[in-house]
Amino acid sequence: MLRSEQHACEETEVPTIVELLGASSRQPDTPALLAPNRRSATHADLSGQLRRVASALRSAGVRHRARVAVCVPNGPEAATATLSVAASATCVPLNPAYQTAEFRYYLEDARVDAVIVPEAEHGLIRDVTTELGLTVFEMVVDLAAAAGCFELRAARSAMRPAGTAQVAAAEGSPAPDDVALILHTSGTTARPKIVPLSHANLTASARSFAAHPALLPDDRCLNVMPLFHIHGLVGALLAPLASGGSNVCTPGFDEQAFFGWVADFGPTWYTAMPTIHQAIVAHGDAYRRIAPQHRFRFVRSSSSALPPTTLAALESLLEAPVLEAYGMTETSHQMATNPLPPRPRKPGSVGLPASVEVAILDDAGREMPQGAIGEIAIRGPSVTAGHERYPEANANAFTRGWFRTGDQVRMDADDYIFISGRLKEIVNRGGEKVSPREVDEALLEHPDVAQAVAFAMPQPSLGEGLAAAVVPKRGSHPEEAGLRGFLLSSLAGFKVPSRIVFVDAIPKRPTGKVPRTSLHEKLAHALAPAFVAPHTHTERTVESVLREVLEGAPLGVHAHFFAAGGDSLRGAQVIARLNERLSLELPVTALFQPPTVAELARAIDEAPESEHRTRGIAGCTDRRHVQRGSRAPAGRMRGHGLASRRGGTHWMRP
Repeated sequence: MLRSEQHACEETEVPTIVELLGASSRQPDTPALLAPNRRSATHADLSGQLRRVASALRSAGVRHRARVAVCVPNGPEAATATLSVAASATCVPLNPAYQTAEFRYYLEDARVDAVIVPEAEHGLIRDVTTELGLTVFEMVVDLAAAAGCFELRAARSAMRPAGTAQVAAAEGSPAPDDVALILHTSGTTARPKIVPLSHANLTASARSFAAHPALLPDDRCLNVMPLFHIHGLVGALLAPLASGGSNVCTPGFDEQAFFGWVADFGPTWYTAMPTIHQAIVAHGDAYRRIAPQHRFRFVRSSSSALPPTTLAALESLLEAPVLEAYGMTETSHQMATNPLPPRPRKPGSVGLPASVEVAILDDAGREMPQGAIGEIAIRGPSVTAGHERYPEANANAFTRGWFRTGDQVRMDADDYIFISGRLKEIVNRGGEKVSPREVDEALLEHPDVAQAVAFAMPQPSLGEGLAAAVVPKRGSHPEEAGLRGFLLSSLAGFKVPSRIVFVDAIPKRPTGKVPRTSLHEKLAHALAPAFVAPHTHTERTVESVLREVLEGAPLGVHAHFFAAGGDSLRGAQVIARLNERLSLELPVTALFQPPTVAELARAIDEAPESEHRTRGIAGCTDRRHVQRGSRAPAGRMRGHGLASRRGGTHWMRP
């Protein structure tokens, strides 16, 4: 069902970035940009910086459709350089941490004409620009000047100089439909695609963003997001400036410095991704100690799913409403958001459509009824016209004017959007579909878990297996078997990960997002534990039976039955042989809850003798009842969860 536009902005004219910022700075002497250890820049300073950069670029022969990369570390100069170039040419922000091959790929793919780098930068980006013969502009910064103010000096030019400023001005200024910003998608499941965003796209998104939390000139954003990412560029930079407010430009998120910045600058809000919120909660004891009088008006979360447990902890710590929102590069960031109080905020939801139209589509592109689960599609003024030089991607991504996001959602009766996951991240586990986000949220309910990410991993017998990476809370030492048992109390067996690995930090991309679809590669060393030979009688018996059924090489005590090639039918054979050799009455579900040699052997050893023979490990006196796949009576072996809570082979997924 089509959902018409919600919370639309009142303005109907389509401005350029210069016009948007000019209209917002009705009080030119008020602060616009602030930074640690720098003098604040006013809105008048910002406007002057935009004019100076435009003049310098035009004088050097850079036309308004030329593509200029900005490779500058996070901070006030990165902010003004990105805004200035986007306002007068086409800006291509780059992550300064890229390696040589990455710089070469992104510069060539985006067909960049010139690059802006700090004067002191003599690293890889310089080498690549020389190799490609690109024009290089050096950013000359006087630290005594206002934050974000700099001079632009041509270090090497491959362009024809425009001559005088008057000649440069005659080249024309950007129009609303001209491309202002070029970003690449993350490239999680394919090569990164170019997303061109026009002035009209960006200004529509910035206005919408500012309208929903009712940003005012008195509001101040603490910007901890990278300025080569759409979240940081539009949500944390352009939107607050467009409302006449101010922006604190930090070097990037630093959990040790965050609350010091809060105390120094008094921000009224900040926006970040969930991993940053989780780090803030983990260091929350410093908040009232460092900034005892501070109050946030609201906090915003976007870029990935915010677990309800994190939302609750953050609201409790900061004593402010947390607004989970939904955005993408192709939609110039925000397309849905939870509202401010007194309107309801729904944990687990990304909120209501924000100045866009929304439809839920099936695989064939047909609109689905209210409450149905399908792919969310968007259309509106903030949506890109299409990926550049990628016709096959556009054919898949656009249906009758709708941009198909690739996210699986449902919309409730109040039009709140609930995302179950990326369609390409859904794990197909032997025919059972698992949303990793559901597993994340269940793991985060455990008191010893600080962060958790579930992901697919190759598994010969089922096509895809399910694993999870967990960061324990400080001072906690959870065990894999214990967490798996905890999950079985709230999730179906097939949703419980076969492997749970413990890490100090979840691997992330430079943007801060978690590369869920490639985690199995990044954590391959942790997913492949060292071989440890069985040493107890029960471990040797279990290993022998598994090896016989799988017809493979010797297995260590940490070997996982399904990762080694097992499936439900072979699992039934394993249980039958164990019952015969050890005089047990294990249910066929036993192998699916502690699926390693060591865990199954320990569960068998710790079961009382009475459960072995009289009640059976599953608490069932009639083995035939279990073997037929019917529900087994409730019962467990001292917390190991050998009994099936649901029973039946349908739930026998590792």
